[in-house]
Amino acid sequence: MRVALIQMMVTADKARNIQTACEKLRTAARSGADIAVLPEMFCCPYQNDCFRAYGEEEGGPAQAALSALAAELGIYIIGGSIPELSEGNVYNTSCVYDRRGKLLARHRKAHLFDIDVAGGQRFRESDTLSPGNAVTTFETEFGTMGLCICFDLRFEELARCMCLRGAKVIFVPAAFNMTTGPAHWELLFRQRAVDNQCFTIGVSPARDETAGYVAYGNSIAVDPWGTVLCRAGAEDAILYADLDFTRLDAVRQQLPILSARRTDLYEVREK
Repeated sequence: MRVALIQMMVTADKARNIQTACEKLRTAARSGADIAVLPEMFCCPYQNDCFRAYGEEEGGPAQAALSALAAELGIYIIGGSIPELSEGNVYNTSCVYDRRGKLLARHRKAHLFDIDVAGGQRFRESDTLSPGNAVTTFETEFGTMGLCICFDLRFEELARCMCLRGAKVIFVPAAFNMTTGPAHWELLFRQRAVDNQCFTIGVSPARDETAGYVAYGNSIAVDPWGTVLCRAGAEDAILYADLDFTRLDAVRQQLPILSARRTDLYEVREK
């Protein structure tokens, strides 16, 4: 399964961002991608004062463009995330479209990014956003896939729930910053891949040093052994990761972590 990781620069022009995303998705399809992944908030500056202003209801312009393009290109599109407006709330939402352009899954970020790191970054998503309340997986001809957004990845219980549902890959549109990125980005993607013996895919916006929130970039793909398959730098880039699921089966056979769990002592329960 070929995955395209689309690391793109996000501007203050929503229409231009959507156009850029579509251009890069076309490039990914020409390069044989089965699944193409956009970054978190790919059409919106990552700022609290922008989320509602750039938000859209179901079927809005970003969603309509990605749905139509998935059908035209015949690929799966994981639409990064957008600010979604619903019943007066704003959610950080990732939409997945199948090869016919049908909405296959929707994940609303469950863990909101409220941090205050001494000498580093301070940000409170909960000032504007509402949390989602679901573990999100979806089915493809390649098997079950998992989906979460950015800060969600820090919570092993969520990743384990996706894994126990059968997820072979955990996709993570994300925008770590220049404090958390250098410290934890690669560490977390490798850790979740090893813990759950699955592939992990993280896709970030490109780094814009002039932005109010500076994304780390470094989009990444990791295999179930914790090996980094590809990793971007700070700039605009499209990376390709060819995922061999026999590798997943081999790792799980060699190190029987999942089958050796002591569920008589502990278990993870979904609500």
